[in-house]
Formats: sequence, structure tokens, C-alpha cells
Amino acid sequence: MSVSRRDFMKNMGVGLAGAHLACTTDTGSIHDAATVSGESEKLLIKDPDHPQPAPVGYDRLPLSWYKETASRMKEKVAAKGVDVVVIANQWNMMYFSGNFMTKTERPGWVVFPVHEDAIYWYTPGLDNELVKSWWCTEMDYYFDYHHAEGGYPDQGKVVKWNTVDLFEWLLEGLKKRGYADKTIGFDSEFTPSKMKKFVKVLPKAKVVDISSICLNMRIVKTPEEIALTQRAMDYFAKIHAFGRDYILERGTDATDFDVNQACISYGTDLIMKDIKRDGRPHNAVGIRISIGCRTGLGTAFPHPNQFHHNRIKKGDSIQIAGAVRIGGHGGELYRYYQLEPWDAHREKVWEVVTETSLMQARESKAGVTCGEVAEKCHNYQVAQGKDIQKLLYQRIGHGSGMEGHQAPYIALGNTEVLEEGMMFSVEPGLFDPENGFGYNPSDNLLVTKTKGVLQGSSVPYTKEWMFLKL
Repeated sequence: MSVSRRDFMKNMGVGLAGAHLACTTDTGSIHDAATVSGESEKLLIKDPDHPQPAPVGYDRLPLSWYKETASRMKEKVAAKGVDVVVIANQWNMMYFSGNFMTKTERPGWVVFPVHEDAIYWYTPGLDNELVKSWWCTEMDYYFDYHHAEGGYPDQGKVVKWNTVDLFEWLLEGLKKRGYADKTIGFDSEFTPSKMKKFVKVLPKAKVVDISSICLNMRIVKTPEEIALTQRAMDYFAKIHAFGRDYILERGTDATDFDVNQACISYGTDLIMKDIKRDGRPHNAVGIRISIGCRTGLGTAFPHPNQFHHNRIKKGDSIQIAGAVRIGGHGGELYRYYQLEPWDAHREKVWEVVTETSLMQARESKAGVTCGEVAEKCHNYQVAQGKDIQKLLYQRIGHGSGMEGHQAPYIALGNTEVLEEGMMFSVEPGLFDPENGFGYNPSDNLLVTKTKGVLQGSSVPYTKEWMFLKL
């Protein structure tokens, strides 16, 4: 199912104001948005190298995938003599259990016995329904943080003070389950104070750090993850087409904030029309539609810290950026636009950025190191002259995962070897604060045996797409 951009634009303007998404300029006025031609979507490219996307209706990985993934993790840690695994990291919890839970200051853990078909939870009370309605053998809970010993108002027990050390509470729970003298794998390295508590409660047990095993599994994506990512990136391409039309239609009447809000609203409507959901937990999970836009001087800095609410002007560089995910999987997709008029310097910078992006894809094949890819890209940039060298501010890219930035990193100092199924951002951006512009690309690059595949390449890397005349 798709959303007509023409119909969507017809209903914008005052209608958006009612939805608290008014398109405003720096004068505070609201502009009706006329219909657009929809020409940009016609320019999207069908890339034959793209993986087959997950079909509509496959909105998240099934529970069977998570159970199989947890089994693979158990096999890996068993080789280290681990008897039971304790997961505390938010992303590891989601990845191995499939339960998308919001972690705050409240500690929580999921426990996988290596030699049992079981999963045990130790969580705050507000997660009880999420835990019990998903994959759960047994659960223990504390009321909330800070937890008072014996204090469970939901059971009619209102007790104050006698604060419980929740890490020790977890360890006591492991002791009760028979792991007092076992080898326990944790997905984090212990601090001295934490180790002191561990020895106090479980003096006969042994600790093994399994964080690298967990991370390495998340780094190399399975076919199911790749397919879901491609589906998210295909939606993102249509959002970019909408954003391009919006700029061409609204022009200098709009702000970068208007573009941002319109793209989020359009993208949300586009995606959610395809998502099966009933309002209950565990469906419509891991969905992120985060779109940003900045125009003019705001594009000249890699990590600007100002709020972007600036009128679009002729001659501006404009960046539409962000990340789209479904079921936790997806990636970044940025495009860097230049409005007429432009000069030879801007054309050169754009050409270097674009060629380096395509070069990163060509060089990102299994078996090479991250540092080698970075070296080739940076050597090309430096060879273009000192006017380009001084615009270099950042590494080439970062690993892409559920949390956004993920190891490994495409950086000169990184000796890690690329493997099939890894994903990276594509960010050989150039930034020119002196002249008030910058071009920062990104895409979701999938490593294969022979090259990297840009999963967002439906959105062209061409001047036809990115050099705009209002």
C-alpha cells in the first residue's frame, strides 16, 4: 500500500496546524501547500544489487528468529565454559530476546541458561506485562527504582527505606536458581565495586565477559535482518522523493524545519499504513522515522548544535538526513542538495563527496580492513588539493546497527576486517564553514564478497537529483 504524495500535499497547510504540525516560516505565518507533481519519485532508481526486501506484513523478526539467535549465542559462550548468560545492555536484550523494552535508570536483566530451554527475567514492575506476554519462562520483579525491601504496593505492601541493592538482588536470584558455583557470562566488563558485590554474594562462581560475542553477532546481519533493512530503506527513498518535491514546490517560502516536519508526517503515514497493529505490545515495535533538515550555514558543520529553523534561500546547500527503522532494522539515508546559484568551488566539493561515497562502496568488500577502506578514500580526498583537504573533519563511516552508531568504524586506525553481512554508514562529508556550506552524505552500506551495496541507492547520486533550480 502506498500514499499519494499529491493527496498528502493537498491536505497539508492549515490541516497540519490542527495536527500540531503547522508549516511555518520565521514570520510565524502558515502557508497552504499546493499539490506537487510527484516527478521526484519517477527519478528513483531500481538497483538490481539490492537485496529482496521483506514483504509488507513482515514488520518485525518473528519469535522463532530470536530463539534461534539465542541458541547460536549459547553455543558460542558454551565454548568458553559459560553455564548461564546475563544480559543487561538494552540493545543486546532486544536482539536476543526480541522484547523491545525501554530502559531508563531502572536496572533490568534477562538470563539465558546455556544448557536449558528457558529464559528468566529480572525487571522493574512496570515491565511485567511486556515480559509475561512475550517469551518468558519465569520472572522476578522489584516494584520500582529505588526499591524498598518488601515494598510492593501492588500487593498491598507499602514499606519505606531499607533500599535494595538491585545488582545484589539479581545475584541472589541467580543463587536461588542454582548458579552459585557456576560460570556466569555477563555482557559487560565489571568495575571493581561490581566485582566486590559479585564475590560477596557468589564467592564460588566465576565471571566471564561475553560482550564481544554479543556485539559481533549483532554486527554481522542475517538474511532476515538484511531484508527488513531493505524494506525500511525503500520507504526512506520515497520520503526523500517527497522532501525533494516539497523543496521544489515551497522553495524560499519554507524553512528547513517545515521540510523536516513535512517529511516526518508524510513518512509516518506512508509506513504506518503498511504496519499491522492492534495497539497491544510486541507489534509496531522498533519503528523510527527520524528525519532532519538543515539549510545554509547549518550544513557547514559536521555536528551542529543549533536548532534548525531557518528560511531556505537561493544558493543554499540543504541536507535532508535521518534514519528509518522497522522492527529495529534500517539505517541512515542522507542527500545533500545545492540550490541555484552555485559556483565552481561548490561543484568541485560536491563531486569529491559523491565520488568518495561511491568509492567507499566499491572498496567495502569482505576481507579488507576498515583502515584500508579509510586510507583509499582519504587519499583520494587529499589528492584533490589543499582546498579540499581543509574541509576534512571526520572519518569515513561507522558501523550501523539497531542503536545507530555501532562498531566497527571505517577509520584509519581500525584494523578490523570487513565481513559479509556487516553494515556501515557512508559519510565522507566535506564541510566549509568559511563559505557557509557543506555536503554530508550517508547511506546504508551492506558488505558483500565483492563490494559494498548501497541499500539507499534508489535515491540517485547525481547532479540531476541534487542540484535544484527553484
